[in-house]
Amino acid sequence: MKKTLLAGVTISLAAFAYANTSSDSSALVSQQCKISAEAVSTLKGLQYGNTSIRKDVASLIDRHLKTPENKEMAYKKLNLMVDDKSSNAATLESKYCS
Repeated sequence: MKKTLLAGVTISLAAFAYANTSSDSSALVSQQCKISAEAVSTLKGLQYGNTSIRKDVASLIDRHLKTPENKEMAYKKLNLMVDDKSSNAATLESKYCS
C-alpha cells in the first residue's frame, strides 16, 4: 500500500511540474515517457494486471499531453512497455524513451 501511494505521489508531482504548458514540448514528451516507464515498472512490481496498468498510465498521458500525435506515440510506447517482460524502470526507459 505504501508503494502504491509513493508511486502515485511521485508520478503526480513529476507530471504536475509540466502540466501548465500550453503545448507539448520535447522535454514534456520525454518526461512523460520516463514517468510512464516508472509507473509501469512500479505497477508490474505490485502485480497489477496489464489492463489496469494500461488504463492507469493512459490516464496520466491523457492529463498531461495535449497534442494528439504525442498522445498516440505515448500510447504505443506504453503498450510496448506493458508487453515487455522487463519490469525494471531503467530498462524500460532505455528501450522506449531514447
